[in-house]
Amino acid sequence: MAGSPTARRRRLAIELKKLREESGLTCNQVGKELDWSGSKVNRLETGQGRVQPSDVDALCRFYDTSTELRALLRSLAKDSKTKGWWHAHGNAIPSWFSVYVGLEQAASGLRSYQGEFIPGLLQTPEYATELSRASADQSHEEIQRMVEVRMRRQQLLIAETPPDFWTVIHESTLRHIVGSRSSMVGQLERIVELAGLRNVTVQVLSYDSGAYPATGPFTILGFPEQEDPDVVYREGLTDSVYLESAADVSLYTKAFDHLRALALSPGRSISLIRETQKEHSR
Repeated sequence: MAGSPTARRRRLAIELKKLREESGLTCNQVGKELDWSGSKVNRLETGQGRVQPSDVDALCRFYDTSTELRALLRSLAKDSKTKGWWHAHGNAIPSWFSVYVGLEQAASGLRSYQGEFIPGLLQTPEYATELSRASADQSHEEIQRMVEVRMRRQQLLIAETPPDFWTVIHESTLRHIVGSRSSMVGQLERIVELAGLRNVTVQVLSYDSGAYPATGPFTILGFPEQEDPDVVYREGLTDSVYLESAADVSLYTKAFDHLRALALSPGRSISLIRETQKEHSR
């Protein structure tokens, strides 16, 4: 499985849960048979704990899996122990956001809505710095590391096999001055530049778009493997929420489809961004 250690750990958890459900057993029943606690089985199936190859072997023997599946699961367990590039930045990435970065690096598709600020993948260093200063009580060095992480994340948009990034941003994000008017001119230029990539689509939800689903910012992450279902990510001030149930993902997918249907076309969106850029230049 391609992707980051985080994505491999998630895939392993999905496969382990699938094996147990196919057996018709509960976590407690499996744990009892293996002299484990039921909570350990649950942790392995939710990706909350590191899975040792010996754990995989024990589970595969119990479930009587094929040799091929055991080899796959052992490989996932081994690869999930490695650290992604973002771990080198320490506290610049909160633990709850580290999970998102790992999933983002493995995604083949990203659909996002942002109604307050420019999405992180489109931000300039100046814009990102101002947001970091306002949202966290950090030292200058820590803020710089946070900005470096955000800029590093953006490299996935120009990778050899980049994800498709489709974002809907509210018009207010273009007019909300973060930093100075001159820095906003550069920020809007950056959006236009990235929107020129074949894998990036930007739409603006204008003030006169009418009513739309009442939701805060969110991102739907899709993955190349059919076995890896989409996940919805919502971020708060001190934590985040990951929604993986089919019902939740479907609800947010419909909300995003509604938003992009109401938004200006990509071409008209770029025109509005250019017009707003001129207003900031005056």
